[in-house]
Amino acid sequence: MSDLSRVRHVVLDMDGTLYKGTRLFAQTTPFLESLRILGIGRTFLTNNTSRSKTEYVAKLRHMGIEALIEDIYTPAESVVTYLRAQMPAVKRLVILGTPSLVEEFEKAGFIADWDTPEAVVVGFDTTLTYEHLCRTAYWIDSGLPFIATHPDLVCPTDLNTVLVDCGAICACLTAATGRKPMVFGKPNPSILHELRDRLQIKSEEMLMVGDRIYTDMMMAQEAGVPAALVLTGEARSEDVDGLALKPDFILDNVGQLGEMLVSARNTARR
Repeated sequence: MSDLSRVRHVVLDMDGTLYKGTRLFAQTTPFLESLRILGIGRTFLTNNTSRSKTEYVAKLRHMGIEALIEDIYTPAESVVTYLRAQMPAVKRLVILGTPSLVEEFEKAGFIADWDTPEAVVVGFDTTLTYEHLCRTAYWIDSGLPFIATHPDLVCPTDLNTVLVDCGAICACLTAATGRKPMVFGKPNPSILHELRDRLQIKSEEMLMVGDRIYTDMMMAQEAGVPAALVLTGEARSEDVDGLALKPDFILDNVGQLGEMLVSARNTARR
């Protein structure tokens, strides 16, 4: 089990961990205050690429959580990093995503282009049209690199609907073209590797906190980073029983984690 007294930075999933839809969990604000008092940094990590980082800052602030743009990490950053390193000649992209996602790539120096693209990027497109879906399939079928920002099939919500996410959209495109995408986002461990290197800390000094076993927990385990599963979102305690490799911590909510971090730090000081 991980030593919580060594934690210097916490990577936080958002929906299902800190809030559900538009409802902030009661334990979230005290937990974040505990991190501040302990001097533990935090990064807000989401697989949801329908919003820009600026929009996530605004959403968090609306909920009473102060955040800066550099506090937010989305899979779009991982895709940008990959394209720059592995496909430096690629500049023109078909981007099947919201205007916010298109804006993120344009800020990074790429050009949204449906006519002469060099690669295809698919995200969580809440503005999806049949015309764009078919056009994207055409370019994938032509052999262009096919990239998915994340694998989630559905997005969590407190509304009476199912939010069809990037993974499900890509499943449609794969069925139509016979090609599978290169997938970024959780559970791809490169996210935590990038954050660890950027922060200049060791893997054991980082803690991943989330509510999904197959994304949050799997990513942490593959990256060699300690992980805490909270039961406020998708996962239930019985889901953990059959796992060969269990999370380091299984907690009711982030409030419980905050108490444990304070206790571990106090014990280490004695």
